Amino acid sequence: MLEFAFGMIETRGLIGAIEAADAAVKAADVQLVGKDVTRGALVTVKFVGEVAAVKAATDAGAAAAQRVGELVSVHVIPRPAEGMELFVYTNRGKEPTAPVSSDSNNDDDNDDLPTVDPAASENARKAQMEELEDLPVAKLRQVARKMDDFEIQGREISFANKGQILDAFRKLLGL
Repeated sequence: MLEFAFGMIETRGLIGAIEAADAAVKAADVQLVGKDVTRGALVTVKFVGEVAAVKAATDAGAAAAQRVGELVSVHVIPRPAEGMELFVYTNRGKEPTAPVSSDSNNDDDNDDLPTVDPAASENARKAQMEELEDLPVAKLRQVARKMDDFEIQGREISFANKGQILDAFRKLLGL
């Protein structure tokens, strides 16, 4: 099973879909991963995030879409099966553009990120690990993205929780 939830809001018309997407990303910590447009002016917007966040986002998005347009359906899949990411990240066969996340907006804050050196002494690596354990998950993701040899790569970093990222750092540091 995957470690995120997948939510969809389907509307008739683009305005309702835009309103739904806007309300959803403002209501909870979710990422908008794509939209599908089909015949009959049906537009589906897709989100990923933690289960509770996706549920809250789809509820808010559905309410907003209903106010301005025609809401067709809403659905949340908590912890989808392996292989479902092929459906989550497709947009008529094309990979969607990378979602803008709050993790990457703070490029000026990179000065206060800890350095991770796997070649350091054991005591130094333990101290680095303690420093990493005190960081919030958003900062951990920033540090992980800067590492070339990090076990988790690309979009998987966005979906990894704090425990998974810390486990990957422990493995990298040999702890």
